[in-house]
Amino acid sequence: MEGYFWRFTQPDTGRVVIALCGINRAPDGNWATLGLAAHPGGFLRTEAHPEGTAHPRRLGALAGVAFSGGADRVRMDLGHDAQLDVRITPSLPWPRRRFGGSSVFQSVPALNQYWHPWLLGGYAEGRAVLGDEVWELDGAQVYGEKNWGRGGFPDSWWWGQAQGFRDSSACVAFAGGEIHTGLLRTTVTAVVVALPGGRGIRLGNPVVSPIRAHVTDESWSLRGGNLLWSVEIEGNAPLGRAHVLPVPLPAERRNVAGSIEHLAGTLRVTVRARGTVVWEDESPLAALEHGGLERAEAELRRRGSRPDATDASPSPP
Repeated sequence: MEGYFWRFTQPDTGRVVIALCGINRAPDGNWATLGLAAHPGGFLRTEAHPEGTAHPRRLGALAGVAFSGGADRVRMDLGHDAQLDVRITPSLPWPRRRFGGSSVFQSVPALNQYWHPWLLGGYAEGRAVLGDEVWELDGAQVYGEKNWGRGGFPDSWWWGQAQGFRDSSACVAFAGGEIHTGLLRTTVTAVVVALPGGRGIRLGNPVVSPIRAHVTDESWSLRGGNLLWSVEIEGNAPLGRAHVLPVPLPAERRNVAGSIEHLAGTLRVTVRARGTVVWEDESPLAALEHGGLERAEAELRRRGSRPDATDASPSPP
């Protein structure tokens, strides 16, 4: 599985749009998990597309005429009322040559999951068609990431990302869960912060910069760091306002409900250098996710969804 994810945040309007594409390998060839969702309004459209290809030498993926995405443009067509066409001007690509968001674990072969936030800041030019509305996304802040692994998604995971701070160059992203390969099995949380002005911090190495995470379906609490840097993150969002998103079962060529994701939660962040606060702020447009098949299926049942449902928009207020 090789997944791509873009997030477009427009603080002035309070709008958020996400686009996802997962390239999945089945015994008879590749297929794709596609999704387009937005806040406010709860728009959601997902699809199990019969074909899909990831670019072998650079960031990017293609799924027939339904999707194409890379570092500088994302296009999605899931019907006349579910479309996205956005050009991206990167302003803060991943700043480190060695390793990615998964830190030293990126050098460990055959893990079930790896994570790399390759774009911590950029600006959009384009639009989205979401049901009977057309949203102009010019100037929206852009975030992009990639995840991949042999075994698909972990049994349980947590994730978050936020822009929309007072300083538009700031960005926060984190990802955690159960990782394993062979006899190695552990729980790891990684945090990446782009401070105002563009300086990047990566924490979450279990030995030298561990992050402790306490996560529920409505709260995300992360703390930790190293001898120089420390970070505190507090996220909150009501469960009923979350989208339920699909994840793939690659060998079976089908999606299942797997992720509870808020598109507009509240995230508060404090960063210290040698104990002194160097940045703190709050975003009301944060993505906050708690993943797991059993968890997502239970939420669909709670909302009264069909037994075969693989996704759901937020509950009505």
